[in-house]
Amino acid sequence: MRSMTTSDKPEHAAETTDADAAAHTGVAAQDWATAAADPQYRAAVVDLLGALAYGELAAFERLAEDAKLAPTLEDKAELAKMASAEFHHFERLRGRLTEIGEAPTAAMEPFVAALDGFHRQTAPSDWLEGLVKAYVGDSIASDFYREVAARLDADTRSLVLAVLDDTGHAGFAVDRVRAAIDADPRVGGRLALWARRLMGEALSQSQRVVAERDALSTMLVGGVADGFDLAEVGRMFSRITEAHTKRMAALGLAA
Repeated sequence: MRSMTTSDKPEHAAETTDADAAAHTGVAAQDWATAAADPQYRAAVVDLLGALAYGELAAFERLAEDAKLAPTLEDKAELAKMASAEFHHFERLRGRLTEIGEAPTAAMEPFVAALDGFHRQTAPSDWLEGLVKAYVGDSIASDFYREVAARLDADTRSLVLAVLDDTGHAGFAVDRVRAAIDADPRVGGRLALWARRLMGEALSQSQRVVAERDALSTMLVGGVADGFDLAEVGRMFSRITEAHTKRMAALGLAA
C-alpha cells in the first residue's frame, strides 16, 4: 500500500525519530547484527522491507502515470521529480535486502497481489482524485510503517524512516486540491467521499497483509519486537485514523 510520503510532521500518527532511541528497549535497542540472530525477527524485517520496496516501486509507476494527467507543464515536472525520489527510495531498500543476503524480488513478491489489488480498487478517475489518493490514502501506509519502525532494530529503523521522508507531494497536493475547491466548492463533497473510501480500503488492506504474514503479525502483537500487544495494535490504528482526520482538514475536506 505504501506509495507517497508526507511531511505534515505534527499530524503523523506517533512518528518516531532517532531522538526517541533512548526510550527503546529489547530488540528496538539493538543493532541489526544482534537482532537478526533471531530468525523470526529477521523474517519479519525481510517482509517489511519487501513490502516497502514494492510500495516504493509502485509509487514511482503511479506518479509517472499521474504526470500524464497533469494540467500544466509545471505540474508534470513536479510529479516527475517526485517519481524520481520514490525510485531512489526503492533502490535503497533493494540495496539493503541484497546487503543482508536476501533476493529483493523474492522479498517483494508476497505483497504484489495485495498492493496491486488495492490500487486497482482505488484507481482515481481524474487528476484531483489522484492527488487525494496520494496525500490521504497512501499516507496511511506511511503512518503504519512509522509505528512499526519504533520497534525495529536501530539500523533497520533508520533506513525505514529515511525512505518515508517527504518527496514534496504533501504540500503540492494540499495546494492543488484547496485551489480546486475554492474554484468550485462542489468538488469538495465528491473528494470527501473519495477520501473516506480510501481510508476504509487502506486500513483493510494493511490488516490483510499483516494477517497473511506470520512474522509481521507476531512482530505487531509482541512476539518479536518490543512493546506491542493486542491492545496497543488497536491504539495504533486509532492514531492512524486521527492522523487521517487531520489530513482531511488540511485539504479542506470533512472526514
